[in-house]
Amino acid sequence: MAIPLSDRRRWQFAVGVAILACVYISLAGKEFAASLFASRAQLPSLQRAARLSPGNADYRYRLGRYFAFVAADPQSAIESLRAAVALNSHNASYWLDLAAAYQVTGDITGQRAALDRALQSEPTAPGIAWEAANFFLIDGEIDRALREFHVVIENDNSLMDAALRACWRVRPDTDALLRDVVPARPDTLISFLNLLRSKQETEGAIKTWSRLAQLHERFLNRYLYEYVTYLIGVRRPDAAMSAWEQTADTLGLSAYLPTEDNLVVNGDFSLDILNGGFDWTYVNRPGVRPLLDPSDFRQGHRSLSLTFEGPGINDAGIQQLIPVHGATTYDFSAYYKSADFEGAGGPRIVLRDAYTGAQLYASDPLNDSDFWKEVHSKVTTPDTTTLLVLVIERFPAGSPIRGKLWLDDFQLSPELAPDNSSDNSPNHSKDKP
Repeated sequence: MAIPLSDRRRWQFAVGVAILACVYISLAGKEFAASLFASRAQLPSLQRAARLSPGNADYRYRLGRYFAFVAADPQSAIESLRAAVALNSHNASYWLDLAAAYQVTGDITGQRAALDRALQSEPTAPGIAWEAANFFLIDGEIDRALREFHVVIENDNSLMDAALRACWRVRPDTDALLRDVVPARPDTLISFLNLLRSKQETEGAIKTWSRLAQLHERFLNRYLYEYVTYLIGVRRPDAAMSAWEQTADTLGLSAYLPTEDNLVVNGDFSLDILNGGFDWTYVNRPGVRPLLDPSDFRQGHRSLSLTFEGPGINDAGIQQLIPVHGATTYDFSAYYKSADFEGAGGPRIVLRDAYTGAQLYASDPLNDSDFWKEVHSKVTTPDTTTLLVLVIERFPAGSPIRGKLWLDDFQLSPELAPDNSSDNSPNHSKDKP
């Protein structure tokens, strides 16, 4: 019986579909089997996966890594990894492991070529840049290493500090690193600054801080406080005050700047105490309870109250650092009130040279006034004095004391120079020659 043409075509179509289905199932089955074998970190399984799917670059890569890191067979690793990059030349990890295999065999030319291809594939990948940078360091190509470390620093915070240390080790030049390596961002500049501080590279730190200030971007205030503390420690109060002034506006600290009329910051306690930098700083002292008191003040809207209640008190724990000039006379004043003091002596306001500890001024005991009373004195700094510390000390130190003290309106200003322009000046003459 003859089959109609339309039925024959249906039969041919069905057969074709069945064949295609069989081919698809066969291929899919091979790929599924290959994926199962590839998931097992065993040499026979990885080899079988590569045979079942010879066009899969990842299986060749896994086989190459097995030879490199498990079997310790760098030549076989190179063969498999070269097959992987031939199938997929855009994966930087393939090139990077190939470069490592070349390194083990001592093939520097092959290693360099593989690294270059890795960098071309992913030029901003920090892991690739890190490996390349270290290779270039070993090979003596410092400039290329620094370029790759720049990529690392710019893209990976976890490697930033290590990269900066490596850069400083091979090129300890602040200007060069700021120009070529350290990105102009607060986080990277602060990390570089911390490195320079650890190396006691003060001039480099000052340059780095200036670069940071020029960004006019906010960062945590504590970095300013830490930097000021560092500069004070290396006897650079001039640079510390410059840093304070450079970033005060950016960090919202403009109100904490000294003025020509008063070098004491926040002298009336109208601002919150920063406990850092050139504002008041404090540490907790047993037997002393400080408080910003809005209920009693001389001017502004609050004062500092200190409640003393215990033995062994040497100072109130609060102080302020004040940059000054040597061989200069200053007018100093403050106001205080006190109540219910018991014990010998009392607290005093003291100005000392912050570095030598030499006492330049000490008030009388501040325990004899139930109304606001002024202390005032002229203070002349020695030639070498550049920084004062204003403190509240206990005399005699260590003896028991009880009572409450209020302080307000601290002021320190340079004494005005005499006017030499009058007719009585010895250099002035009415007679013309």
